[in-house]
Amino acid sequence: MPAKLPLHLYRETTRHGRAVYYVRVGHGPRTRIAEDYDTDAFWDAYRAALTGKQPPKQQGPETGSLAWLIGKYVESAEWSELSAATRKQRHTVYRIIEGTAGTRPARGIQKNDILASRDHRRDKPHAANNYVKAMRGLFGWAMDRNYVPADPTKGVKLLAGKNDDAGFHAWTEDECARFEAKYPVGTRPRLAFDVLLYTGLCRGDAVRLGQPHVRNGEFTIRTEKTGAVVIAPILPQLAASIAATQTGELTFICTERGKPFTKESFGTWFGKICRAARCPGSAHGLRKAGARRAAEEGATEAQLNALFGWADGSRESATYTKTANRAKLAREARKSAIAEAEKRTSDPALSARKSRTSKKLRIIS
Repeated sequence: MPAKLPLHLYRETTRHGRAVYYVRVGHGPRTRIAEDYDTDAFWDAYRAALTGKQPPKQQGPETGSLAWLIGKYVESAEWSELSAATRKQRHTVYRIIEGTAGTRPARGIQKNDILASRDHRRDKPHAANNYVKAMRGLFGWAMDRNYVPADPTKGVKLLAGKNDDAGFHAWTEDECARFEAKYPVGTRPRLAFDVLLYTGLCRGDAVRLGQPHVRNGEFTIRTEKTGAVVIAPILPQLAASIAATQTGELTFICTERGKPFTKESFGTWFGKICRAARCPGSAHGLRKAGARRAAEEGATEAQLNALFGWADGSRESATYTKTANRAKLAREARKSAIAEAEKRTSDPALSARKSRTSKKLRIIS
């Protein structure tokens, strides 16, 4: 703050220690200046207060610009129907776009522009794909409203990420056992592990699950991502873990102070405790382990869809059942081969015939 303020400008300190400024000419009324001190907006408001006029209103984005289109989209019904997680993710993308290309005419955005922006993020495929998805949502909506003549995202492919071939690593049985040995029943880490493993919920839903969702030994919850309603039993292993652990009032998984986690803060915390146990550290990978177990125990595709909140005909459930069936067939084939080998070893006559046949084949060759 300068040693001496301009004419009619006064400074006061609130009881919270914050400096506030106001203009007062003579014994007239006080006009509070809300803008930050010494900014252009502050001095505009100061001059307006001296003359008794309202400060000029800040103009919004130009009609038809990309920033204007984004503003329209985030006020639409279609935007409000997206999940909170999707809106948050896309907001991050749109704020960047508004700062770098917000003044460009929306109708002038071409496919090459989308490709160039995607490729600019190629070192981070996940961020690049989030950008493409955000622009698809924006221009798909704009097409329906006739704000743009064509969708520039049409035909733009997502980039391949490091997890695309096999997906997130599914925890092995050895890794699950290692975590369980590190964190016994009754600890907060073990309860988080058990909730993820025995409910099949994703991270965002697992941190919301609590006693209000449970009735008659079953939990009912609407999933954050798809909006599907999942109704499933509280398995005995999970029930024992809940009973032995200090939980929150509304959620089973909670912080040291008993407060609910956000899914982001939970991910950070869960990653740390997993690394301490020398385990992968992925909540999604633990969910995959639960799906694998269910499939190996004979769950059908329809049952997996119901347990994990997947849509009917889901590719995920089909993958798990096919993998489990292949593993079962492989084990059965291996058992048959071993039994046949043991049979030949225990039958001297069969072994002798096999030996003579082998000699004939060698002579012929």
